[in-house]
Amino acid sequence: MPGEYPFWLGGVAASMAACCTHPLDVTKVRMQTLQHNPDVKRPSMIRVFQQSVAKHGITSLYTGLTAALLRQMTYSLVRLGAYDELKSRLSKDGPPSTVKSLLAASVAGALGGVAGNPADILVVRMTSDVTRPPEQRYGYRNAFSGLVRIVQEEGVKGLARGLEANVTRAVLMNMSQVWSYDFFKTSLLHRTIPLTDYRFREGLPLHVAASILAGTVATTVCSPADVLRSRVMSCVEGQSMITILKTSLAEEGPAFLLKGWTPAFIRLGPNTVLMFVFYEQLKLGWKKLTQ
Repeated sequence: MPGEYPFWLGGVAASMAACCTHPLDVTKVRMQTLQHNPDVKRPSMIRVFQQSVAKHGITSLYTGLTAALLRQMTYSLVRLGAYDELKSRLSKDGPPSTVKSLLAASVAGALGGVAGNPADILVVRMTSDVTRPPEQRYGYRNAFSGLVRIVQEEGVKGLARGLEANVTRAVLMNMSQVWSYDFFKTSLLHRTIPLTDYRFREGLPLHVAASILAGTVATTVCSPADVLRSRVMSCVEGQSMITILKTSLAEEGPAFLLKGWTPAFIRLGPNTVLMFVFYEQLKLGWKKLTQ
């Protein structure tokens, strides 16, 4: 039934998860936005993590946290809330078909991508700032001062930088993460784990198992769009996504589209698990509260 849970519940769950996994997100963005040098071997995820701590301290791994929270309370709030709302409306005459569920996830993802685009720009710029030459750094103090600076320096249209790549990624993310979580959760429910007597039932083990699988699918599907989004949003010259794609393909080859997959999975896997576990627990708590 539409309105069974507050629309904002997903944003709160995603914000809680982001507080736990933000250092991994910072590492991922810094890997994706490092300037390519053919004469130097690309640093690994662990190396980038170590360099960040050694040069800038452990607190640098929480750079841009205000932007990350703003992102979750716009992007994730809309995409999760809209998906649940659309799915509920499609369920009036029974469980929606796979096509209808995917359509609901796509529409909700696109809406979330538009809503969260300004915060996404801030996350990318603030987390990758220390990897840039001093004269090219943005130096935003927090998310709100960053929004003001973008409008002042780039105009309102600056808030839409990378919107195409971001909406594409948001659609792919909602389809591969949120829809697949529903799919895996339904598929695993009441199934018995091979070689054991354990049978999945509604509860924490089911939520964790389904979200791990969803996180793996989402990382693989979204990686190319995620890399392009990061590079477009961090670009000082204001190059288009097509220009950046052509240049990166010429200099680095197709493999650049999966650059940062490991830290992306290490970040998105736990983030997906935490987000859905928090979301399910918040739903349960709200249901008990309103009964």
